[in-house]
Amino acid sequence: MTDPKPDSSATRRARGRPRAWDDKTEQNTIKSLDRAMAVFEHLSTQSGVSLSALSDQLGESTATLYRILFTLETRGLVEFDQAQQLWHIGPGAFIIGARFLRRTSLVERARPILRSLMEQTGETANLGVAQADQVLFVSQVETHESIRAFFPPGTLSPLHASGIGKALLAFMDEDQCKRILKQTDRERFTEYTLCDADLLAADLEAIRARGFSIDGEEKNLGMRCIAAPVFNHYGEAVAGLSVSGPTSRVSPDRIAPFADAVKTAAAALTAALGGENALPQTKTVE
Repeated sequence: MTDPKPDSSATRRARGRPRAWDDKTEQNTIKSLDRAMAVFEHLSTQSGVSLSALSDQLGESTATLYRILFTLETRGLVEFDQAQQLWHIGPGAFIIGARFLRRTSLVERARPILRSLMEQTGETANLGVAQADQVLFVSQVETHESIRAFFPPGTLSPLHASGIGKALLAFMDEDQCKRILKQTDRERFTEYTLCDADLLAADLEAIRARGFSIDGEEKNLGMRCIAAPVFNHYGEAVAGLSVSGPTSRVSPDRIAPFADAVKTAAAALTAALGGENALPQTKTVE
């Protein structure tokens, strides 16, 4: 007797993609759509451009570009300023982008990036977000080493004594950062904790310049952490990525390569969230 129910996984695959899914040859490309998307993407980088200027920039005829722009305009993806005779990106583009943001999960998108960061550095990779004046650790991929840092999801740590916390402080809203710096009750955990407001402010300035923070035994003796911020589509620091490990392994000579790895991972997560990276793009020099 045969089972009348079709295989559910096969059904899902059939509904989600055609037989030629893996065929990336030109025959599966809709050339007119590809051209329209190229125009749309280029227009999104402009603050307003005339049809003739767009023609010069893209090497397309004005007649072809007009048909593309008119079609996109009917969908609200671009709009035309009659007074200035300029084309702009339209509100429909924002609506679609907002829908993407609604389905974006920070932890879900960070997971493969954290795993890759751990494998690259050999140390525990962490993801944290600001919660009031503390860092809330929301995800972690542990190293395979027997001695390792451990910040299970739900762990809270003060902003001033955490790699992720200082990375977030350095790139957060200036008024909010000043408010936190004015606090006089910063707890001292070790002799290296930056409790003095002037010392902490100087460290935050250095973090902004190089694009990453260092927690050098400021919370736990014998442990070092390197962190970088993750940005949303407004350029706001909404999370931080870090690698943490014992100072014997996260030694001074490994800070530069670890910092580059963390910054690259943070930039990848920023991109995955549709964010705008605000970190310095230069290689770290010891």
